[in-house]
Amino acid sequence: MAGDPAFGAELRRLRLDAGLSLTELAGRVHYSKGYLSKVETGLANPNRTLAGLCDTELGSGSTLAELVPLPVAPGAALSTLPPATAQFVGRAAELAEIETALEKPVFGGPPVCVVHGMAGVGKTALAIRAAHRIQGGFADGTLFLDLRGHTPGATPVGAGAALDRFLRLLGVRGEQIPADTDDRAALFRDRTRGRELLLVLDNARSAEQVRLLVPAEPACRVLVTSRHQLAALDEAHHVALDLPSPAEAAALFRAVCPRDGASPEIGSVVERCGRLPLAIRIAAAKLRTRPSWRVAELNRRLADEPARLAVLDDGERDVAAAFRLSCEDLPAPRRRLLELLTLFPGTEIGHWAAAALAGGEVEGALEHLLASHLLSELDGRYRMHDLLRTFVRAQTEIPAAESDAALSRLLDAGLFAAMRADRFVAPQRFRPECTFDPEPPAPEIHDEAAAVAWLREEWPNLVALCLLAGERGFHSHCWRLAFALRGYFFLAKLWDPWIETCLRAVDSARADGDGWAEAVTLNNLGTAFSDRGELDEAAESYRRALALHQRIDDQHGVHTGLSNLAWVEHYRGDHDAALRGLLAAREYYERIGNQRNAAITTRGIAIVETALADYASALQNTGDALAAFERLGLDMDAAMTLNARAHIHHLAGRLPEATAAYSAARDRSLECGSTYEAARAETGLGNVAASDAREADAAEHWRRAADLHPALDPLMVPEAETRRRALESR
Repeated sequence: MAGDPAFGAELRRLRLDAGLSLTELAGRVHYSKGYLSKVETGLANPNRTLAGLCDTELGSGSTLAELVPLPVAPGAALSTLPPATAQFVGRAAELAEIETALEKPVFGGPPVCVVHGMAGVGKTALAIRAAHRIQGGFADGTLFLDLRGHTPGATPVGAGAALDRFLRLLGVRGEQIPADTDDRAALFRDRTRGRELLLVLDNARSAEQVRLLVPAEPACRVLVTSRHQLAALDEAHHVALDLPSPAEAAALFRAVCPRDGASPEIGSVVERCGRLPLAIRIAAAKLRTRPSWRVAELNRRLADEPARLAVLDDGERDVAAAFRLSCEDLPAPRRRLLELLTLFPGTEIGHWAAAALAGGEVEGALEHLLASHLLSELDGRYRMHDLLRTFVRAQTEIPAAESDAALSRLLDAGLFAAMRADRFVAPQRFRPECTFDPEPPAPEIHDEAAAVAWLREEWPNLVALCLLAGERGFHSHCWRLAFALRGYFFLAKLWDPWIETCLRAVDSARADGDGWAEAVTLNNLGTAFSDRGELDEAAESYRRALALHQRIDDQHGVHTGLSNLAWVEHYRGDHDAALRGLLAAREYYERIGNQRNAAITTRGIAIVETALADYASALQNTGDALAAFERLGLDMDAAMTLNARAHIHHLAGRLPEATAAYSAARDRSLECGSTYEAARAETGLGNVAASDAREADAAEHWRRAADLHPALDPLMVPEAETRRRALESR
């Protein structure tokens, strides 16, 4: 492309005088560094927009603008590109990707770049900004056309109509334009041959709408935006436009409405807008036009989720209208799936949950929703934008019978999967019988590592399902889900959701008239309170559970309750009472042949004996418990027992034995996914090192412990108390 050497030389002189690099100037004027370099070397034509921006940044008055004549002569470059918005924030990576994609030559035709994303995410603004940055490199101009693929109340522009417009812009008289669309496409290819044109095709509905508008001339470039992926454009480079970061979203809000820009509530406003640029622009514009409002008032109005979409409507722009057309485009079965997905109480939907809600296979339907940007996907899980979810719920009336059936299928699937995972996390634990006919869709979980990984991802959704089950009267599902989550919550020390689900489950078990389930859930709740160090709440839960077990004459439950209350006595400092209770519980478990509970109680006895300084008996009991756990294949319990055994060795002054046991406990804990027990072991290793006057080693182990689990309660973890005393003694 022939450029203007005089303009280029003057631009370079002014830039150097201002002390700016090409990169710095490119960032200020929002044109690419590569294009500016070509302008300076006379290889690309400047334009008046660039000249004005450079004059402003370089303080050169109108020096550069006067060197660029107005395009009034015949044959001058034509541009129908709309002005770029001044309130454009971020998207540097996407701009660079678009420019790179359009720079690369493609064999047999021009490079094509498709920017796709959900409604309102800012595709058009990005494409226009990118086009302004590179349009100076096209001697024959830039043609922009809104194809109206998703414009409310408008008919999409067909290929024939689009070609008619382009041909007229290229100088073809109306009587010379063929009636047949294919003939128009052939003439368009002919008239663009040998030309350097940038075509921006905005708001495309389908690949078919675009395909005939792509020239054959390699010197041309085509930039497309769409709510669909347009995967059928095989040769195109695809740029998926996601939501801006929280910082970029807040910056966009301030760019549209600088007033009250220091308000800390801007972050909350943009999150309630789902970080969707269209919603942010509408919200900021409303604030800008309402002088009496502050950001806090806008945030208050957006807080009401059902009314949120009404707030995000400024009379000309409407988030709901943008969503409506996307949803109306869907075939009825796809639209029904989208509606059913809104019944899911969590934020990220696994394939198993989608299949359960739909009552059948959904792979193809999910792919369609992904391609339409009505769902997004990350690591095999699906997410619906919060505002879209609100819109679909407001527009949908699912009959109560259909809704209840879908929810029942979902709860069955969630419970089935949670129970399957729990069998690997706590394999020897007693479980009440629960059958499913037929078996619901479920994730692939074949070992403990897979179970822990799945629960780590899904526990927030399972908690939401548990609470929803209780709220909607599916009481058996509610308490069973809480029961199934207990093992993972103990492993991960997730006390808040553990307690929350148990509180709801107690009410559901009572509503279901199931005394055994209520008692077991109360014991579960007490364990959560005890593990968190809330002993009064734990004791109250245990006493209520014990009374229920006694009422229904459940001796196993009675002795479990007595054992649990003995632990509370231990933590309160009454070790003799605790020892009596645990010995009685162990005698019962051994009599009925419950090896797991007997071993757990034996470990508890050893811990109480440690507090009583009976180290010999404590070591004997930890040895017996460890052997039982090894025999039963209970790795987590083995790791806990190794920690207890190491602590005894340390107190008894056997530092090498303590180091070996803590090291084994740490390795075993990490293998079974317990960062809590691993942190306890690292704390113990630090304590042993401190006792051996190895201060640097002690500090390193304590640092590792803090990285694994930053808050070990000295009341519940003796190693943490030992560390506290060691630090105080310094």
